[in-house]
Amino acid sequence: FLAVNFNMSVKADVEQKEAPLKKSIFTDYFEPYDCGLSATDVFSKKFGYTYDDLILLPGHIDFSVHDVNLSSRFSKNIALKTPLVSSPMDTVTEHAMAIGMALEGGIGVIHYNLPIEEQAHEVELVKLYENGFITRPRTLSPMDPVSKVDKIKSKYNFSGVPITETGQMGAKLVGIVTNRDIDFLEDRATLIKDVMTPFSEMVTAKDSQVSMDSASTPSAVIMSLSQRLTEYNEILVKCKKSKLPIVDANQKLVALMSRSDLLTNQQYPNANKDSKKRLRCAAAIGTREHDKKRLNALVEKGVDAVVIDSSQGDSIFQQNMIRYAKKQWPSVDVVGGNIVTVRQAFNLIKCGVDGLRVGMGIGSICTTQEVTACGRPQASAVYHVSNYSNR
Repeated sequence: FLAVNFNMSVKADVEQKEAPLKKSIFTDYFEPYDCGLSATDVFSKKFGYTYDDLILLPGHIDFSVHDVNLSSRFSKNIALKTPLVSSPMDTVTEHAMAIGMALEGGIGVIHYNLPIEEQAHEVELVKLYENGFITRPRTLSPMDPVSKVDKIKSKYNFSGVPITETGQMGAKLVGIVTNRDIDFLEDRATLIKDVMTPFSEMVTAKDSQVSMDSASTPSAVIMSLSQRLTEYNEILVKCKKSKLPIVDANQKLVALMSRSDLLTNQQYPNANKDSKKRLRCAAAIGTREHDKKRLNALVEKGVDAVVIDSSQGDSIFQQNMIRYAKKQWPSVDVVGGNIVTVRQAFNLIKCGVDGLRVGMGIGSICTTQEVTACGRPQASAVYHVSNYSNR
């Protein structure tokens, strides 16, 4: 009935004012108009919103899924191809999760609910998982027993061990031990010199521009080797060996390349890596005095960032830890938190923090809000903190 009356009314109006009415119909019913609220409209009011309080309005799609770019940033100097970070909880992130996150383009934060040495080792396992150039491979001497190779394999999950005259990196390379050399060896006390593949039978790459003197640093070596990375990759593919040792003009071991790394590169094109082609990894620390020792141990193992894990991030203890970390290790990003207000963000940014962890008591099993009666709805916290920090 309403539809009929509407049509009759329109017909009568069209006869009297045809052109203006057509424009009115198209304006009122067909031309797009703004609906919903902008983020500024929503969050300018003095209310707190959780994610469940909000929903996004759909828009027009004129692109394919392959054109979507999800890249983001974990901190000031660490980019992510996949915007996912695993939590520093003892039931969530150790080396296995951190490796998985980094391979998929995210990053894992290894928890600190374990001794300093164990947490540092967890970081080391991530950094050793995939390398472009391995500048500090585990090496042994010809007089070491095969059992030492077994220990390296058990601890680091690889068995291709370069053998140098002194058993140290930078010494003259004399051979290599792989699985095929020792798989069926019953006496693990056998000396490596009796089972290793000698240098004369090895496939190696020589780089005369690199010198393994006392002044050489791993970073300097990698910068020099990187100029011929494609060439070394081709050698590794053609020789069909699992490892490619790189030596200098005096046959001293400079670095090692692994065939498995090439396969991993193909399988995980979005892997999150540092400048040395190692997977990125973050680790959590606290704000106590002994956490400075923890920080130093983590940096020695190559950690890319540290997350100061605290339910209340804006404290004098965290500020002091941020200042210490940035002074001692300026190249390591420091993520502070947890915070939920602009004033908290201001205080941590002033101390030199490289990233902020936003949220207080919003986890499914977190009890901070219940115990302390402090917190903030997460959508409001993220909007206001990020809006201020981006300035």
